[in-house]
Amino acid sequence: MVTLSMLTHPINKKGKTMAASSDAFTPEQLARWRAKALAVHQRLLEHFGPAPRRRRDPLDELMLTVLSQNTNDRNRDRAYAALRARFPTWEAVRDADPQAVKAAIRTAGLANQKGPRIQAILRQITKERGALDLNFLAHLDTEDARQWLLRFPGVGPKTAAIVLLFSLDKPAFPVDTHVYRVTGRLGLRPPNLNIEKTHALMERIFPPEAYYDAHINLIRLGRRYCHPRRPRCESCPVRDLCDYAQSQTTSHQAPAQSQEGGIA
Repeated sequence: MVTLSMLTHPINKKGKTMAASSDAFTPEQLARWRAKALAVHQRLLEHFGPAPRRRRDPLDELMLTVLSQNTNDRNRDRAYAALRARFPTWEAVRDADPQAVKAAIRTAGLANQKGPRIQAILRQITKERGALDLNFLAHLDTEDARQWLLRFPGVGPKTAAIVLLFSLDKPAFPVDTHVYRVTGRLGLRPPNLNIEKTHALMERIFPPEAYYDAHINLIRLGRRYCHPRRPRCESCPVRDLCDYAQSQTTSHQAPAQSQEGGIA
């Protein structure tokens, strides 16, 4: 079981926290968020169970995640399958006619952006490494591997964190739209904290050993209960821990007032 004593900041080899880029928060804020993060994590483990482990080759994961941007999993998977069927190797994708790559990934949307982006990444990796292989990242410090990935066009904090966590077993916490929405409603971050800084904050308030399960289970929570519109607060497994759900309960229970300002 994860305990509060485990909730320490991830430290890289240079002695800096992995979340050094996040806003400066008070010790009291961080302590409150860490306690809530632990409670939410353990409740979701009880409700959903541990997330199934999967591991892809890091280059496969990177390409799949680029395809996933601004689309759903179904369209992403269809586009990825079509791309691999049309071009059986990443070298073939790299050297292909750009129009053929765009046609193959059309179902993922934004093919005119994603196609050139994928080919540019593959060419840059080849130029720098001599081969299309990202397994060397496993031997780098987490922050160094993250920064290496972030240099590529179209690779932001979420994409880099997904490759690090799912393919390289490195402590990184991806924040997608579900995680961002859910953590905001739960009260695990300031309401106005942007999504990039939310990555850094989540890596400070969740323990590294919980990143995998917490990330997946927050997505499950967002998909099954915490919908963008009409969230199912009444049946949510963490409703008693959620700022948004509690505010809704309070507003529904508040006595109505007459126009004169008295209790109706």
